[in-house]
Amino acid sequence: MTTPAARPLADCLLRPRSVAIVGASGAPEKNNGRPQRYLAKHGYPGPVYPINPAYETLGDVPCYPKLTAVGRPIDHALVMVPGQAVEAVIDDCIEAGIPCATIFTGGFAEAGAAGMARQRDLVARARAGGVRLLGPNSLGVVNTHLPMTLSANAVLEREALPAGRFGLVSQSGSLIGALVSRGQARGIHFSTLVSVGNEADLSVGDVAGMLVDDPLTDVVILFLETLRDRAALEAAAVKAHAAGKPVMAYVLGRSEVGQSLAQSHTGALAGRSRAMDAFLRDVGIARVNMFESLIEAPPLLAGRRAPGARRVAVVTTTGGGGAVVADHLGEKGLEVVSPPAELRQALADQGLEIGASRIVDLTMAGTREDTVDTCLGALIASPDVDAVVMVVGSSSEFHPELAVKPLTKWAGAAKPVAAFLLPNAERSLSLLADAGIAAFRTPEACADALNAYLRWTPPRHRASGPPDAAIRRELARHGGAATLNERDALALFSSLGIPTVDCRVMAPDGPAPSDIAYPVVAKILSPEVAHKSDLGGVAVNIPDAAALLDAARRIHDSVATARPEARLDGILVQPMAEGVAEAIVGFHVDPLAGPIIMVGVGGVLAEVYQDLAIRLAPVDPDEALAMIGEVKGLAPLFGARGAPRGDVDALARSIACLSGLAAAPDGGVAEAEINPLIVGAEGRGVIAVDGWVRL
Repeated sequence: MTTPAARPLADCLLRPRSVAIVGASGAPEKNNGRPQRYLAKHGYPGPVYPINPAYETLGDVPCYPKLTAVGRPIDHALVMVPGQAVEAVIDDCIEAGIPCATIFTGGFAEAGAAGMARQRDLVARARAGGVRLLGPNSLGVVNTHLPMTLSANAVLEREALPAGRFGLVSQSGSLIGALVSRGQARGIHFSTLVSVGNEADLSVGDVAGMLVDDPLTDVVILFLETLRDRAALEAAAVKAHAAGKPVMAYVLGRSEVGQSLAQSHTGALAGRSRAMDAFLRDVGIARVNMFESLIEAPPLLAGRRAPGARRVAVVTTTGGGGAVVADHLGEKGLEVVSPPAELRQALADQGLEIGASRIVDLTMAGTREDTVDTCLGALIASPDVDAVVMVVGSSSEFHPELAVKPLTKWAGAAKPVAAFLLPNAERSLSLLADAGIAAFRTPEACADALNAYLRWTPPRHRASGPPDAAIRRELARHGGAATLNERDALALFSSLGIPTVDCRVMAPDGPAPSDIAYPVVAKILSPEVAHKSDLGGVAVNIPDAAALLDAARRIHDSVATARPEARLDGILVQPMAEGVAEAIVGFHVDPLAGPIIMVGVGGVLAEVYQDLAIRLAPVDPDEALAMIGEVKGLAPLFGARGAPRGDVDALARSIACLSGLAAAPDGGVAEAEINPLIVGAEGRGVIAVDGWVRL
C-alpha cells in the first residue's frame, strides 16, 4: 500500500497533485474516454493514472490493472466502472491509501430502495477505510486555476477554460456545462466547479465550506434541486459570512415533495419553495429566481456584505429603459429612491435639470463622463441609497466610451453599481465584466439580482433551549397519538404560554354545560377532522342552552355523515371571542428545511389569501414582530389607514412561544397550528380559539 503525505481533504478533492481514472477508455467518444483527454487538453500539471486491465497504455501513458498496482501516491480517483464493480474499486482505494473518490457511476439512491441500501453500504465501507466520496452520479470536479478537469462534462471540449473567481457547487452535473458556456459569453468565469451528484457522503454544504476557504474564490454559487444536509449548508453559510464571502443560490424546485404529510393549513401554505426561501434567508444565502441571474449576479455580491435595506437609485440615458427597470424593481417591493437634493443641485450647476422623476434621467442631457461621475458619486455617498443601477441606451453599443467606460471605475465603490444595457452591446458587456461590474442583458434579471442582494440578510442566530417541563408533561400525556383533538391542542398551546379560550366538552345529546357564558361557539371535537367548517362542524353565536343542544346534534350528524370513519370525541363549546383581527400561526417541520414558523391572515380563507411570513424556528419576539410586518393583511394591526391598533406585541410573543416547539423532546411535534388566533386591541392581548397538532 502506498500512502501519500497527509493533505487536507479540500486539497485532495479540489486541488489534487495526482489523479486516477478507474475504468478509463481508449474510445474518445465515450464518457470514460473523456477525462484523460480533457486533463491533457487543458494542461493538468500532475500525473494521471488510467486504470483498466484491458489496456497496457492509454494516450501514451501506462495503464494499470488496478489502483494498488500504481505504486505511487494518488490524491483523487474518478470511478467510472459499471455499478456492480464500484464496491471493489472503493476497496482498492482503501488499500491504495487514496483519500477521496468521485463516483461517476449511477444506479444507487436514485434507483429505489435497493439502490439506496447499496449507497448506504458503500459510504459506510468507504468511511471505515478513510475514503471520502463525491457522488454517486457526479460529473466530477473542475479547477480552472490549477488547471484540473477531472470530469466527463462535454463543455471541456472548449479550447479555452479561463480562470475566474466564482465557485460553483451544483446538484445537477449537466448544468455545469451550461453555466460555463453561458458565463464565458458574458465574461463571467469560474474558479472551481463541483458536481455533487447524490451527496451520499460529501454534501453541497461540505463542498461549499471548502470553497469558502479557497483564496481564489470570491463568491460561492449554488445550484440546488433539493436540500439533503441542511446542517452542513448552514455551517458553510455561517462560515462564509464570517469570512466575508457571499453565498448565492438558485433553487430548482417548484414541486411540493411531501405534501401528503401536510394536513394543516400551515403545511399547504408554507410549501417547499417558501420553506426553502426561509431556510436560505435565515442562514444568510442570497436567492436568485432567474437562471440568467445565477450567471450575471455574482459580480454584484462579490466583496459585499448584506446591506440591511432595500433602496435603489436608477440612473438612465434612455427614459424608457430606466422606467422598465424601475418598474421591475418596484414590482419586487424594492424602493426606487428619488435623487437627493445634492445631486439635483450638482447637475443644475452643470446646466442639467432632471425634473421630479424618481429616476435620474439623463436622456436629454447627453451622456458625458463627468455627468456619469457626478451622478454616481452623489448617489453612492447618499445615506438613502443602498445600490445604484445604470441603464444605458444605444451609446453602449456604438460609443461605450460615453457612459459604459466611466462606470468601470466604480467597481470597487462602497455600494454596488450594476448596469443594464438596453441594446445588444457585447463589447460593453465584456468591458464591464472585465472591470467587475455586474452587467445584465434583461431588465428582469437585473431586478432579480438587485432583489436578491437587497433582501440578503446575515445568518440569524436561533437560540433553542430545552423545552419547559410543562411542555414535556403535556406531550407525554399523548404518547401514542398521531394527532390531538382541539381541546388537547389548546392545552399544549397553553403550556407554551399562549393564552387560550375557555373550553367545555359535551355529548351530542347533552347535557349542555351549566358554567359557560352565552353566546357560545360549538364545534366537533375530533383529532381526525382538521377543517371542521368544511363539514358543517361549527356553529357560532349560539344564544342559549336549547339552541346549543340543537346545534350539537346537527354538528355531530353532519360530520358523522361526511366522515363516518372519523373518531368523534364529542362537542367542544367555547365562549365567543372578539378582537380587531384574526391571524393564523403555524409550526411545521419541513422535510427539507426543518422546523419553520409561520404567521398570516387567519380564518377559513387563509389558504386563499396566501399572505404570510415564514422563518426557521425558533424565533424571538423581535423577529416575530418583523414577520407580522411582512403580512399585508395584518397591516391594520399597526394602525394602517386609521385602523385601531392591535396588540402586535402579544401576537409576536405567541408566535415566539409556538416556535419553541422546535425544542420539543425528540422532535415530538410535526405540525401545530392556531387558526384563528384572535388579536385584541392594543394592550388587550390575544387568545387562541382553534388549534390542531400532529405529533
